[in-house]
Amino acid sequence: MAQRRTPFGARARYWFDSTLTRGASALVGWMALLCLAVVVPASAVLVWTDPDAPASPADRLAEVWHLTGETLRLGGATGPPLRVTMSVLLALVALLYVSTLVGLITTALTDRLTALRRGRSTVLEHGHAVVLGWSEQVFTVVSELVAAGANQPRAAVAVLADRDKTEMEEALSTKVGPVGRTRLICRSGPTTDPSVLTLTSPATAGVVLVLPHDEPDADAEVVKTLLALRAALAGEGTRPPVVAAVRDDRYRLAASLAAGPDGVVLESDTVTARLIVQAARRPGLSLVHQELLDFAGDEFYLITEPALAGLPFGDALLSYPTSSVVGIMRGATPLLNPPPQTPIAPGDQLVVISRDDDTAWLRDCAESVEKAAMASGPATPARPERVLLLGWNRRAPLIVDQLRRRARPGSAVDVVADGDAATVRQVSETEARGGTDLTLTLHHGDVTRPETLRRLDVHSYDSLIVLGQDPAPEQPPDAPDNRTLVTLLLLRQMEETTGRELPVVTELIDDRNRALAPIGPGADVIISGKLIGLLMAQISQNRHLAAVFEELFSADGTGVRLRPAGDYVLPGCETTFATVVAAARQRGECAIGYRSHDEASTSPGYGVRINPPKSERRRWAAGDEVVVVGRD
Repeated sequence: MAQRRTPFGARARYWFDSTLTRGASALVGWMALLCLAVVVPASAVLVWTDPDAPASPADRLAEVWHLTGETLRLGGATGPPLRVTMSVLLALVALLYVSTLVGLITTALTDRLTALRRGRSTVLEHGHAVVLGWSEQVFTVVSELVAAGANQPRAAVAVLADRDKTEMEEALSTKVGPVGRTRLICRSGPTTDPSVLTLTSPATAGVVLVLPHDEPDADAEVVKTLLALRAALAGEGTRPPVVAAVRDDRYRLAASLAAGPDGVVLESDTVTARLIVQAARRPGLSLVHQELLDFAGDEFYLITEPALAGLPFGDALLSYPTSSVVGIMRGATPLLNPPPQTPIAPGDQLVVISRDDDTAWLRDCAESVEKAAMASGPATPARPERVLLLGWNRRAPLIVDQLRRRARPGSAVDVVADGDAATVRQVSETEARGGTDLTLTLHHGDVTRPETLRRLDVHSYDSLIVLGQDPAPEQPPDAPDNRTLVTLLLLRQMEETTGRELPVVTELIDDRNRALAPIGPGADVIISGKLIGLLMAQISQNRHLAAVFEELFSADGTGVRLRPAGDYVLPGCETTFATVVAAARQRGECAIGYRSHDEASTSPGYGVRINPPKSERRRWAAGDEVVVVGRD
């Protein structure tokens, strides 16, 4: 069989490409030939068309050489061969020196710009906040740190993550928005490398926050990052306070040991489960938690008030016209909602909710109390509750455990989830933990299918909790929200069909999906990552508040509750908020706000008002609720 002849053009192109692969020398040679092929003929045309050109061919060729030399900076000298050769040699040396110098300068500038673009320069700040790691929580944490430092002249936040610096800056700019006077600095590199951690200058930082990423090995990565931070700070005189979060409580001890005695480690899954259960017991509570945790409104502060030393705690409740007292910090131990007769010791600090740390000022508000408007009947009795849990994920066993701990006799939890082996095993293990006050039942079904929900009498339950599945390894972290949104859409359609509102509590991963959630005004949405981010930001500004939040979000301790307003004031009566505070004091509680039933679907805060002035007067409707710090 005759071989097919390759075209000459293809062979020429192949030969040319092959010569280029030989390196810089071949490339320089081709460039020299190309220049000569253009410059020499053009110079010859110029000489031969010049009316003043020499007559002899030798002189004309010398003129062509002179023009070629000037064009290519080759000297262009004429005369004996030695003179021409030396002229060309000197020109080549000058060309080599200049081109090498330009190349070195260009390379140095390129390397420097590349290093800056990669975020490899050291941060030279003092008192700044350092955020290690990247997850959906980073946007909440950074935005809250920016809000906390809005009144500081040289506030700075440094973020270190194993991502491209430009991508981090663009993502933060999009989701956080304007940062005002706060400097936002991004550095790129692994957070588990001590030499990379030094880029953020942790030794001079005011606080270091360690975020868990969205991978299955997130907790182990947090522990390793804390160990790397300890190694980076070895030999330093002072260590900044550290706030970290892990998902699994099995890693909390290791993370606490790595963080050091001044470190605070949160269990994100446990805190999220507690908040979900609290919101399921009283819809609207997630809005209260968000108001208390973000820096946009009123938040917790510790203040010293020598004028109240020796007085009973109950007197302090009506001693601040624009702040709400909720407890005492005695040493490092918080006493939230202590008995009203508890004396305030000289060294105690008061735990207050206020607009800022300088807005808590003394003035007796007892004259604003109208005793005639106070309710005198018994509190609304507690009753057994039925909870419908739609979906199952790694936090579901913690949620059921929280429900069991606080269950009243006769309470029940029905679980509807896909009947895969892992889910059945987890539910069986959760049910096997025992507990006579709570009955746990598993129903197999896909919660994204209408027929599954139609088989259930959803309106017979006191609360519905909607959970997304754990994302598969190849899925994005917010993939569970897709199924959750479908389930919410089906529940919303059932609400519109029956005309009856469902008490739904939903867990979402991405805060951007909150705007897409088809929910009614009475529904609660728990953005797990956002709440943990808010909590970490609060503790980063005052680590002593960690014990306060631990008590507030504990399963059996004192927490934030929503109570019917009729338990405190007469329905339909117009009176001051100081009257509500006095009525709550009689019941052994601290009133810190209210939720208006009439404004629940119209106001931006869904009717929630935290820390209103004691002198504020309003007419209390039968559907209003009072926000208190107390026990169940």
